[in-house]
Amino acid sequence: MTTEPPAPATPTPATDPARAGSAGSAPASSDKPASAKTSEGAPAASAPTSPAPAGAATKPSSEPAAPDPEPAKSEDDAPDAGPPKSEAAQAPKPRAAEEAGAGAGAVATKTDKPDDAAKSEKSEAQPKKAEKDGAEKDGSGSEEAAKPPRDPFTSFAPEPEHEPGRLQRFGRAIGRFVIHERFLAVVGSLALAVLMTWPTLRYPQHTLPQDIWDPTLQSWQMAWSGHILLSDPTQLWNANAFYPERLSFAFSDTLLGYAPAGMLGDGPTAAVLRYNIMFVLAHALATLGAYALVRQLGAGRTGAVVAAAAYTYAPWMLSQAGHLHIVSNGGIPLALAMLARGHGYSFRHGYRPDRRHAGWALLGWIVAAWQISLGFGIGLPFAYVLALLGVAAIGVWFWRKARRWAVKRPFGIRLALADVVGGAIFAATGALMSLPYFEVAHQHPEAARTVNDLRAYSPPPSGFFIAPPESLVWGDLHESARAGLPWAPEMTLLPGFVLYGLALAGLFFSVWKLRHRLLLLAGVLVSGILAMGPRFFGGTYTYLPLFNNLPGWDGLRTPGRLMLWTSLLLGILAAGAVSAFVRRVEKISTLRVPPRPQPWLRLLTFVPLALVLVEGLNTTPHPIVPQQPVVMRVDEGPILVLPSTLKIDQNVMLWSTTRFQPIVNGGSGFTPTRQEEVREMARSFPDQASVDYLRELGVKTVVLLRDQISGTPWQAAADLSVDNLGIEREDVGDTIIFRL
Repeated sequence: MTTEPPAPATPTPATDPARAGSAGSAPASSDKPASAKTSEGAPAASAPTSPAPAGAATKPSSEPAAPDPEPAKSEDDAPDAGPPKSEAAQAPKPRAAEEAGAGAGAVATKTDKPDDAAKSEKSEAQPKKAEKDGAEKDGSGSEEAAKPPRDPFTSFAPEPEHEPGRLQRFGRAIGRFVIHERFLAVVGSLALAVLMTWPTLRYPQHTLPQDIWDPTLQSWQMAWSGHILLSDPTQLWNANAFYPERLSFAFSDTLLGYAPAGMLGDGPTAAVLRYNIMFVLAHALATLGAYALVRQLGAGRTGAVVAAAAYTYAPWMLSQAGHLHIVSNGGIPLALAMLARGHGYSFRHGYRPDRRHAGWALLGWIVAAWQISLGFGIGLPFAYVLALLGVAAIGVWFWRKARRWAVKRPFGIRLALADVVGGAIFAATGALMSLPYFEVAHQHPEAARTVNDLRAYSPPPSGFFIAPPESLVWGDLHESARAGLPWAPEMTLLPGFVLYGLALAGLFFSVWKLRHRLLLLAGVLVSGILAMGPRFFGGTYTYLPLFNNLPGWDGLRTPGRLMLWTSLLLGILAAGAVSAFVRRVEKISTLRVPPRPQPWLRLLTFVPLALVLVEGLNTTPHPIVPQQPVVMRVDEGPILVLPSTLKIDQNVMLWSTTRFQPIVNGGSGFTPTRQEEVREMARSFPDQASVDYLRELGVKTVVLLRDQISGTPWQAAADLSVDNLGIEREDVGDTIIFRL
């Protein structure tokens, strides 16, 4: 109990409302009553009542000052007070202060006026904001008196998070983007492509990988498609080469999908630079596509990297360095990855309807259409594989439905629409691309492939264990083995001994399910048998039925390029084994403190990748591209360049990329009858018969290359007189120009 001293004799003005809650506090420093001060800093509606009458007195407590008791929950329970309290005095007190001062003799003033309670009720009902403003303007220190005591435990609390600024948010977004797996996969694929194809980008304007024949043809193809689509798209298939033949652009695979790159720059230098850049990017895309596919199927990152590297840099691919349309295969695994993601399918988890995404499926079809636009050499088998996978998926669904295993609404309207639209785009692209090829096959029966042609390019079983000469590791060691092959460039099909070993391990130790491993093994065997063409027991029940019955299949002369699918399936098997190994390492690491793998275990997981990359190292030559003759930059044509052979004609096609004038020369997968006739008639040039024939053909200029005529029928043409032929002769550098 506390004893209250008697009230003083002289009445005093009411105390500051903010100090009324604490006994023993100092009196207000102003002569004005608290009510007057509050009314100055707040709206009139919240002004407090008049000061207590002179007869009223406060009761100071004999104990130390303590906070007021907990405020009443309702106005009916609140004590009848004198001047209403300010916000600082009315604010709830901390729990500790409430417990310490509960019942400690809080000071309360009473008034005899009956309307004081009503006025106090009206004042307390005003907004807290107005009361706070009034308390802040009160210069008596009421805000400091109302602050709760500082909790000492806040010293141990974490610093409050501050809202990041615009620049900081932008930096964090960039950071998240940079460390994302997709970004790292793109950058890693590009860096690996530059390193593994080096020195392609050392002198990209002057050299070409492997040789100066097929790469110059394909440099011309990209340049022509870009040029004609900008100038006259209706003449796309009627190229300037093989004059006066029609549809000459369809004499070989076109690389039409690279037309946007062909729109940049002109001339042979730009064409060579473009080829080298696309050559490196093609390797990067193949790595990225294979990585995406294997990751989508459910392998770990390390296993996916191993599979991607084994697919892109397999030793047998080094023999195809001069064939950009074969190296450009990255759209195949990338399209498969997008289609699998769009349909919510993976090896590890099967079909998951909640993972469906129509956008990914549509994008997969578009990538597949782009892939087939690069050429039918690998695009046609890809189209049939997609058709086979579609039929298999539909068959499995009906089989599961018959056994009541089917998932309700397995596609959904959006996904079904994406498949219909995407499939239509893919089919339309293939159909439009095939029309000129069918017309060429009709006009040029000599372009048809025969079984004898297939045998000439089909590898024996030993070819799967022989590396090409461009392999740094196995090239020299397999030289004697290559000597026994009829056509080594298309018969050295070693995918890598490391890949063989990892794939074999993947049959027994893998993250894939057993049925998937068996399916992958079957795919490896089937694709390998088809890659041998007629050499596998004559191909009677394997390759020849496809050759004789499937539309377009008779246009493929090199069965060995089906090794592309063998390498991909072997890589997926290998990824299963590597992923299982990495998981085992992680499981072992959980027993350690801290739970992370030891350095030697971490390095051990990268050994398969290192071995695969070592097997993929190359010694590919990079010869210098022949210089363009001056006449090819100024003459309008039509032009015939002699000597005319398959390899020289491909260089001439590159030289024509400055003006794209009509040229009789041209190189492709077959030799048109008219071109053979021109070469035969031109063997005696310059004479009257050859001049008359060329004039009738429409040729206006004949260019003789001095550095190429040695040992040819045109060696004597450099010294022959043309006075009686009615033509003009001009010597320009290493060329002799005859104007007809």
